[in-house]
Amino acid sequence: MPRTRPGRAKKRTLTFAALGLAPVLLAGGVAVGGTGWIQSTGISLRADAPLTLTGHGHGHGRGMGQWGAYGYAKQGWKADKILRHYYGNTTAGKVDNPDVTVSLSEKQSVSVRADAGAKVGGQTVAPGQAVSLSGGNATITQGCGGAMVKTVSAQWVEPVNPAPNRPVDELLTFCGGGDKYRGALGLTGDGVSNKLHVDDYVKGVIPKESVPGWADSGGFEALKAQAVAARSYVLAGLASGRKMNNTQQSQVYHGASGEDPRTNRAADATAGQVRLRNGKPALTEFSASTGGYTAGGEFPAVIDDGDKVSPTHTWTATVSPASVASAFGVGAFRSFEVIEANGLGAGSGRVVKARIVGSNRTVEATGEEVRGKLQLKSGWFSIAGQKSMPKIVKPPMGPAAPGGGLGDFLDLSPLTALLSGSVPDLSALGLSDLSAVTGQLTPIIEQMIAVGTGALSAKQVALARSDNWQGSTGTVSRERSDNANGSTGTVDRNLTRGDNSQGSTGTVAKPELVTDGQGMHGLVQVLANGIIYYSPATGAQALFGQALTDFLNGGGLEVLGFPKADALD
Repeated sequence: MPRTRPGRAKKRTLTFAALGLAPVLLAGGVAVGGTGWIQSTGISLRADAPLTLTGHGHGHGRGMGQWGAYGYAKQGWKADKILRHYYGNTTAGKVDNPDVTVSLSEKQSVSVRADAGAKVGGQTVAPGQAVSLSGGNATITQGCGGAMVKTVSAQWVEPVNPAPNRPVDELLTFCGGGDKYRGALGLTGDGVSNKLHVDDYVKGVIPKESVPGWADSGGFEALKAQAVAARSYVLAGLASGRKMNNTQQSQVYHGASGEDPRTNRAADATAGQVRLRNGKPALTEFSASTGGYTAGGEFPAVIDDGDKVSPTHTWTATVSPASVASAFGVGAFRSFEVIEANGLGAGSGRVVKARIVGSNRTVEATGEEVRGKLQLKSGWFSIAGQKSMPKIVKPPMGPAAPGGGLGDFLDLSPLTALLSGSVPDLSALGLSDLSAVTGQLTPIIEQMIAVGTGALSAKQVALARSDNWQGSTGTVSRERSDNANGSTGTVDRNLTRGDNSQGSTGTVAKPELVTDGQGMHGLVQVLANGIIYYSPATGAQALFGQALTDFLNGGGLEVLGFPKADALD
């Protein structure tokens, strides 16, 4: 997964006004647009004039933005919230197969020692002895390059204790250079490889893929998020049959020699934690900086307000027409323009397609292809002086096939009972409590928001941000304590006004856009026996029975704001 470490110069809060609401549980969709559309300036591009590009972000922009995670951490976001934001169609989970194997691309041979000794081919290697592997055999010597002690059949050299988080004297150390590695080292079909517990592996990844110093400036939760993302990514890659190495093609990994105490704390604090999709680790890609909006793809595209702290949030680059023509092999330069973009974020958003015209031929290339050939920081850029506005093309949202519905890539089955208007049979679902159900609502709602096919009008957006929203049949006002029938705990019909009411057929009410007393925007989904409250900050929480009555009698959203936990009674 090529990308650039966020700390090298070369190298959401989600709002309904910006994103809209989507079908199924939500209504409406993404409001295509943004700020700063390319305008006609009357300037024409000359064949000999330098081209000025204005861009945003650094890297492919898919999944988590590392600078954005840091920005959100400084705002007080916890790692779980950061991960839910960037990986919207995933849930939190734990590792069930903790061992990983990665190839060490720069290593040509295995000749190692350990101060505490080691094991090889069922033999004990004493402290001070070394082991060299070659042709399926292991040679034990008196120290590195010393006299031979014995030769045994073996492919791997193992530490004296294979458990994770072992002390430094048990780590295998290369005789040449002194690089230290946790776990076992061996020769495989992929060359020199390191087999170890995934938590140990993550410790060698985070300081190379992120910035340890963030822990000293309010960004420790970002490092924890990076640990979970790195853990999920390698497990998902290996499960899918990918060959994982220690470079940017996978994840940069320098073993124990590259560790930092601050990032080790982040790895330990999240031990075993991963992001799951359909019960399996998700391929949690990440990049240095999203520029303010993620790219979509495997995960829903979301606003990345945390990225404002990134040094590459906005950048400019100057390229010569000749270099553009040469990079794409079109002959003498004629023109270069963005013809399709995704419409998400500043300008026209990320480039979907650009056209390069020369004297010999015309080439159309993706934004990522342009980024690579022109060595730009990202594929999100605009060309100064371009007179035409690019066509807006929505990015793919998730792994569904084109035209596929949400059910093609979202497992809604655990939510069926809840959305039908009754408290679900938790034992039948294999879940321990209600939060296990509603906890799955947040990524699903956020996915629906991102996938929405409609569009909120400017009037609807403005009204959604105010205290009241004028729906098609009447005004949906803030909740009041008189919307509950006190002693019985029954939700009054006034709570679900107009076409949003719960009819005699048991049809689930449509969601309502609301604003709480603190100015936070979200939605309310009324069920037959309860209400689901959702806001970007609190996620989806369900209130039933007396708990709902007490909430409403206490002033509801007007006074108490969006609930932060589920409650049955």
